[in-house]
Amino acid sequence: MLLSFKTELKPNNKQLTLFRKASGVARHAYNWACATVQSCLENKEKAPSAIDLHKRLIAEVKPNCEWYYEVSKAIPQKAVADLRTAWDRCFKKISKAPRFKKKGRSDSFYLEYGTVANPKIRNDGKRINLPSIGWVRLAEPLPMTAIHNCTISRQADKWFISVKQEIQLPEVAINRPSVGVDIGIKELAVCSNGEVFPNPKAYRRMSKRFKHLQRAVSRKEKGSKNRTKAVRSLAKVHARVSNIRKDAIHKLTTHLAKNHSEIKIEDLSIKAFLKNHKLAGAIADCGMYEFRRQLEYKTQKFSSQLILVDRMFPSSQICSNCGNHRHKMPLKERIYKCLDCGYVEDRDLNAAKNIQRWFEGINIPIRLDQMASSAKIACGVDKPSVSHSRTTMYGERSRTVKQEVNSEFKQLSIFEATEPCRSDVA
Repeated sequence: MLLSFKTELKPNNKQLTLFRKASGVARHAYNWACATVQSCLENKEKAPSAIDLHKRLIAEVKPNCEWYYEVSKAIPQKAVADLRTAWDRCFKKISKAPRFKKKGRSDSFYLEYGTVANPKIRNDGKRINLPSIGWVRLAEPLPMTAIHNCTISRQADKWFISVKQEIQLPEVAINRPSVGVDIGIKELAVCSNGEVFPNPKAYRRMSKRFKHLQRAVSRKEKGSKNRTKAVRSLAKVHARVSNIRKDAIHKLTTHLAKNHSEIKIEDLSIKAFLKNHKLAGAIADCGMYEFRRQLEYKTQKFSSQLILVDRMFPSSQICSNCGNHRHKMPLKERIYKCLDCGYVEDRDLNAAKNIQRWFEGINIPIRLDQMASSAKIACGVDKPSVSHSRTTMYGERSRTVKQEVNSEFKQLSIFEATEPCRSDVA
């Protein structure tokens, strides 16, 4: 299995200058290629391929920009290839059209030396020898002594190196249980076995710090050194929030993939949830998409299986004890109370148990308020009918309810009709 390793670099001042210069060359080549493709599309011409763009770059740009020869030739070549890949994704309607890069944002560049069979980027455990840059100190040793290529990137005021390595799958226990996981806002994740993983809520905790630093940036004059210092301070806090969130998700996903054979999570539409402006900040602070992305490759690493539950499955509305489907539950109700069997359970834990029991083609019972509102003729208990009997998610018939005297169901139906529709994400 191919995995990526990322560690921090400790460059000196001269190497920092070379890093910025290499990032500038990569950005210039990317923007030039983007402008070239846009010009061809405006003239209704065929978009040039990555090879054609690279040939034009060598013939038209390099002779006029001598500073291109001060960095490795792989840097502009990879930047042009990445730009063409971005346009291919746009043509396939996977993503939007690529935009021009701005100085100081997402600075990165690609380095390559040697071949896959004979890699020449070597490290001695404490340093790594990068082409056209030299020996750079490592914050921690890499798992391999020689690599073929790498990517250098910047986050806030720190530089990182990313490399790939083929690893062997680790040994895991044979008899591992399956688990259902409910992702939420209050808690990061609640498992069907009762485990609760708290949400660090890093962005919310540092909101005051963000406001203070953002005001400091807005007060500084554009282009001044003081504004640059203020932006650097703000970027450090953003990096800290990102690291806290990634640390919590990495620990959670590793624990789940390593100790369980099957992991069931809901196939949530995070993009749709973020359109709810009242909950968008809290949802983004959880890192739900990152949670799923990490589970996808960690389940392969630990030989487990990731199962995506249908997003229309009402996990929070079904009783995990008797299987009956109650009325809708607004997000403010954190305790699930079954109206039939009297079962009381935490909302997220009840949902996690239902997710763990889900399978393809499961029977979803009719909701109580829908059944009560759809009844046109009152029926007595002494005349049971198939249309008025309820079936639980486990396939059992529940008792018949006399709808004339059941004012509780009627009140719930009227109450739900006046409530706005809300997405069940917690």
